[in-house]
Amino acid sequence: MTYKLLIVDDSKLARMAVAKAMKALYPDWDRVEASNADEALALAKDGAFDVALVDFNMPGRDGLQLAADLKSHNPAMPLALVSANHQDEIVARAKAIGAAFLAKPLSEQSLNEFLEEAVRQLKSAKS
Repeated sequence: MTYKLLIVDDSKLARMAVAKAMKALYPDWDRVEASNADEALALAKDGAFDVALVDFNMPGRDGLQLAADLKSHNPAMPLALVSANHQDEIVARAKAIGAAFLAKPLSEQSLNEFLEEAVRQLKSAKS
């Protein structure tokens, strides 16, 4: 099944790395990229996403704020906060809003584990 993934990161290099991993892991998925929270929210208003990967440290609204906004529009959407900031507080805040936490640099293995769980959640929500 094809799903639509939102990738939000102010670093073009980071977005490219995720896109490359996605091509290897889930080549049939649609990928949409945003470079900041405002752009991501505008894209979310234009169409629904099945899964989202959101960078924590971005100019303007941070990834936790964006994740909360995205979850308010679609509470069941699997979402991961991605950050090099591994502080317990950040991880706990991500989990409190229902987001997974993935450490940067993002490995293909951790991305795959998150996406496998996301697919399970999406399939169980449809049944």
